Parts: sequence; C-alpha cells; structure tokens
Amino acid sequence: MLRFVRAAACAALGLLAAGAAAAEPIRIGVTGPFTGGSSPMGVAMRDGIRLAAREINDAGGILGRPVQLVERDDEARPERGAQIAQELINHEKIVAGLGIVNTGVALASQRFYQQAHVPMITSVATGSVITKQFLPPQYPDNYIFRVSAPDTLQAAMIVEEAVVRQRLRRVAIFHDSTNYGQLGREDLERALERHGVKPVAIERFNIRDADMTPQLARARAAGAEGILTYGLGPELAHVANGMVRLGWKVPMVGSWALAMSNFIDSAGPNAEGARMPQTFIQESDTPHRRRFVEKYRIAYGIDRLPVAPAAAQGYDSMLLLAAAIRQARSTDGPRLKDALESLKERVEGIVMVYDRPFSKTDHEAIDTTRPLVMGEVRNRQVVFAYDEDRKRDAQSR
Repeated sequence: MLRFVRAAACAALGLLAAGAAAAEPIRIGVTGPFTGGSSPMGVAMRDGIRLAAREINDAGGILGRPVQLVERDDEARPERGAQIAQELINHEKIVAGLGIVNTGVALASQRFYQQAHVPMITSVATGSVITKQFLPPQYPDNYIFRVSAPDTLQAAMIVEEAVVRQRLRRVAIFHDSTNYGQLGREDLERALERHGVKPVAIERFNIRDADMTPQLARARAAGAEGILTYGLGPELAHVANGMVRLGWKVPMVGSWALAMSNFIDSAGPNAEGARMPQTFIQESDTPHRRRFVEKYRIAYGIDRLPVAPAAAQGYDSMLLLAAAIRQARSTDGPRLKDALESLKERVEGIVMVYDRPFSKTDHEAIDTTRPLVMGEVRNRQVVFAYDEDRKRDAQSR
C-alpha cells in the first residue's frame, strides 16, 4: 500500500513537472535604441513588438506557452549591441531575437546570433548588406531575416521621386558618417547613375553635429536643386533648419528616417514637404490598419506614432516569429530557421500580408518596391504624398 502511495505521489509530481515545463515562457530578445537620437524608431518598434506579444498571450500564447520579451537598450552603439547579443544568447537563453534599428549595430551583433544558430528577425535596420553577411557557400545556413525595406529599394524610390517625378537633375547627397549613412550614400550614387545623374555635391556630417552651414553653403554653390538624405532625425532637422537660415530652400527627399518624430518636431515648419519611402503610414484607411493604430494609441497613451513604419514592422516581426514557432512546434533554432524559410501560414501583418515571405536563398520579406509608398510631411504628420498611393493602399486589404 505504501509503495502504491509513493508511486502515485511520484506520478503526480511528474505530471506537475510536465505541466510546469509546458507553461515555461518562450523567451525572445528585443534589442534597439530606446534612448538617444535613434530612440523614436527603437521605442516605436519595441512597442509594436509588445503589442503583438500581448495579443498572442491574451489568446493563449504559442504552443500553450506565454511569450516573455527580454528587452535591452543597445543605445545605437555597435559595441553595446554586440555585448547584449551575447548576454541574451548565453545568459538569458533566448530562442530568437527581434529588433535592431541601426545598421552598424546589426553588423556588429548579428554574428553572435549566427554562431549560436539563434534566428534574428531584423525589424527596422535597412542597410542592404544585413541579410547578406552569412550567405552560402561560406555559411551553409543563414539565421538573419528582415522585415524592413532594404536601402537598395529605398534609394531607388528616392531617386525616382527626385529625378523622375520632381525632374531634378542637379542634386546633392547629405549623409551621416555611420554605416547606415555611408552605405546609403553608396546606394544613392548607384541609383542616380542608372538615371545618368551625378551628384553635384556629396556632404557628410557626424552624429550630434548641429551646424550644417558649411555643407549647405557648398551644395548651394554647386547649384544643387534638391538634397537627398541618408541620416537620422536630429541631424536631418539641422539640415532643414540650416537651409532656412541661409535663405535657401530646396526639396528634401531621403530615406524613411525623415519620418522620425525628432526630425518633424525639431524642424517644425521647415520639415514641411520632405518626402521619404514608407512601409506604413498612420493615416492608412484600411480597417485592419486603423485597428492597429487605435490599439497602439490606447496602449501607449499617444496620438501620433513616433515612427509608424517601425511600430508596424516590429508588430509584424513578432507575428512572423510566432507563426514559425507554431509550424516548427519547437523553439529549437535550426527548426525555427527552417520554418521561417518555408512558412505555410499566411500572416496578416500591418505592412502587408506575408505569404511565404522567406526562402532558403531569400531572407528579405520586402524585396520589391510594391509594398512601399511615398510619404510627405504635412502639418507635422506623415501623410501620403500621392493620392494614387492612398488609393492603392486602401485597395490592398
């Protein structure tokens, strides 16, 4: 009898242990700049990921397990990004990573995800080389995926807007000295060359530079009719404000960072008319996207999303990872990678509906300009620059 009781007790303990193991959280790393000049993108991305994770948990989690986000501020510093990638993988035991805003941080940190066979879905960083760091034949498997629009696509749209639509032939390139700015400048030069245009000036500035007068004076003297930009919000605001101080106002067309709240707020009326490619615009009029914006506003007590594409891409990256975990029925890194490369579930995201977004040889969810639209700053909001984009966006759902 005693042996029976002991056996029953052991069996009960085993069931409890199994139940506890089944309910163990799925730990997912979330990294980005949550402070500093890049923080509008980082915070918007993080909050989009949080919103998706909350919805998943409210619906019962993934495979019966709750999602637990392990968040770290990389401060937009490559060395900090590399440090926290190792911390998340080796000490926090995350099963996958989401996030990364800055191209330099991505290039410094994602090698640790690659080495550990932990999938990383880049939610925001746009440097064209990001998903190409670990390609065959040198690396049989690539663990880096991306949902943001690569700079090759953005550069093509920027040049199309400036050279074809606005008919500017004499343009200057203004870029920051980070990996993001320098690689973006190269993409712009290649895109201009395809249209037979050579920039009349190429001007560089550093992060936290406030006086752009020398660069602007040189561009004006060279006869620039417009400025193409690759930088971040605070410095881009100094470019816009500096033009007004010089009494010289020409169109600004640049990467999606012209949609950052710290550009729009710091430049104020001087930001009006700036144009940039966007994966998502807050004024989008489809029911699904309106619900997302409303949930975001209620959850975080704000009216304007800090950077709407970053919020949407963060949200979508969490949904894609959840679909991969469901398909793999596992959090094992190689099985998650294989699931992402052969995703069977159609995922209705905010940027788009993802239907087999990745493959073994293509880890870019966005590899054409079709999902992109041109945004414009009007009255301190980013809106559709063209009615045709607004109509196409409304018909996309």
